[in-house]
Parts: sequence; structure tokens; C-alpha cells
Amino acid sequence: MDNNYEIKKLILDKIKEYDTIIIHRHFQPDGDCFGSTLGLRDILRQSFPEKKVYSVGTDTVDYLDFVGKEDSIPDSTYEGALIIVLDTSTSKRINGDSYKLGKEIIKIDHHLETDPYGDINYVLDYVASTTLIITDFLKTFSDELKISVDGARALYVGIVTDTGRFRYRSVRGKSLELAGYLLDYGFDTEEMYANLYTKEANFLYLQGYLLQHFKITKNGVAYAYISKRIQKRFNASTSNASALVNSLDGIVGSLIWILFVQSDNGDIRARIRSRYTEINKLAAEFDGGGHAQASGAKMKNKNEIKTMVRRADELLREYKLNNEGWK
Repeated sequence: MDNNYEIKKLILDKIKEYDTIIIHRHFQPDGDCFGSTLGLRDILRQSFPEKKVYSVGTDTVDYLDFVGKEDSIPDSTYEGALIIVLDTSTSKRINGDSYKLGKEIIKIDHHLETDPYGDINYVLDYVASTTLIITDFLKTFSDELKISVDGARALYVGIVTDTGRFRYRSVRGKSLELAGYLLDYGFDTEEMYANLYTKEANFLYLQGYLLQHFKITKNGVAYAYISKRIQKRFNASTSNASALVNSLDGIVGSLIWILFVQSDNGDIRARIRSRYTEINKLAAEFDGGGHAQASGAKMKNKNEIKTMVRRADELLREYKLNNEGWK
């Protein structure tokens, strides 16, 4: 991040150029997505109070409600506006088509670059989260940019969730340095973690159901399917059900685990996680994508679930044959 001053300065100059700035994100936001958009919105509102700055999205996630609320704006607002799209690797994943109505687009992301849809593309695929890129941007221009306590918390939420609380290989010393920079703004981390990780009783009952009904393939892929019927039985939302993916983490020999969750429209969302093995190419086979060890995709039907599980099993078999030291 330290070697990208010129493009960061270009982005700052472009922001200064516009009176209206609209921030977009991807569908089905996670902590990094939500944290980066609300964090950047706060930075721009605090630093340029004369500008009109919005963060928009049509879908929400219950456990992230405490981070903040997005804006609802008419299409007329987009005329002559600068669009900044965060944490979204491809244009087809951008939440809402209205972004096309803006004048220019800046893409800021940390996924592998496959679709440079922005007029300016700032993509650092070696960085653990988009919130880290935004925090570095803030720190680089700390003499000009400001952020509130709530904005710093939003960015920190994104860092914590996308790094698995600093567990993943993508975490570097710079990651911890930038996280520490945000901590110095003084938000309550205990309250933040309570919002992120305390659960309603019905969520734990659903988790118990999952732990009793997951399956493991011949080569160790752990997987489970949560239908709308089961969600209704436990009074759980689709987002809450999807958050259970890491309930399958830590099974010896199960280096890949997948949670399939049926959405309201009947589509089936696959949340794919792994240790050691790279699963983003597997997700791409099913019109999905993401990180090497955390990806997602959409299934059209249960037959595609069987196909993905079979492909994951083949992938894990190959990995185990060619590698040692896994657990």
C-alpha cells in the first residue's frame, strides 16, 4: 500500500473535483463490504461537509445493523456524480444498476482483478480487506481527511471480519498497524464484539440442527443445506442462516466446508470456506468468486449442489495427495 501514492492522490483529487459522490457495493454485503462503504462515506462527509455523499444498497444483513444505515436516493441524484464502488470484483455483482447513471466510476477492491470496470481501478489483491485499503487512504492523507469514532468503528468491523479476527494468511504487519490506527479513535471494542458475536437463542437452536445434520464426503468436504422450511422452523433469516458457515470450521481432515442456504426467491447461495486449499476457482465455476479461502456462489437447483460438492471433493482429494502437514 505504501507504494501506491500516485493513484491514491489521483483518487483524492477526483473526489475533490465532484460535488456529489455515491458509494456502491456488492450484493449480500459482509462486514468488509458494509464497513468500507460506511467508513468511506463518513470520511468524505467529515472531510468535505459541503459535498453530498451517499452510500447505497438494497439488501441488508441483520448482524451488521449496528454499524450504520445506508441512504435511499432517486436516480436523478446520479446526474454528474462520481461513483465509487467498493469491495466488488465484477460489475455484475454491483448492487443496483443506477451506478451506470453517474459520470465517472472509481473501483477500489482487494479481490483478484478480472473486470476493471472503473475509469480508475485501485485493486490490491494482496491486502486482506477493502477496509484496510480505505484506512490506508485515510492515514496517507491524514492532514486533509477526517473520520468520526463511528466511521473508525465501521472500518475496524470490516477488518476484523474479513481477516477472521486476524487469523488468515493475508494478514501482515501493516494490517495490524492500520487496525491500531483505528483503535486510537476510541470506540468501544467490547460493545462492537458483542454486536458481532452474541446470538439470539433461535440462532443457536439452528446451529444445533446444522451440527446434527451436516455431511462429510469421502475425501473430507463438510457440507450442509438449510432450506427455507428449516429457516422458518427456527425463525431465522437467510442472512443469519448464512452466518453459520464457520460452524463447520475446525473438523479434522475437512479442509473445505460449504454451507448451502436457500434464499427467499428460491436460489441457493453457497458459502465456501477452506484451510490451506484455494477454493475461489471452484466458486468461479458456478458464477461466483471471492478469496482463496473464502468464496461464494449461487446454485440454481439441488443438482448444482451435488455437482459443487463432487468438484470440491475432487479438489480436496488432489490437495491431500500432493501435500503434507495438513490437519
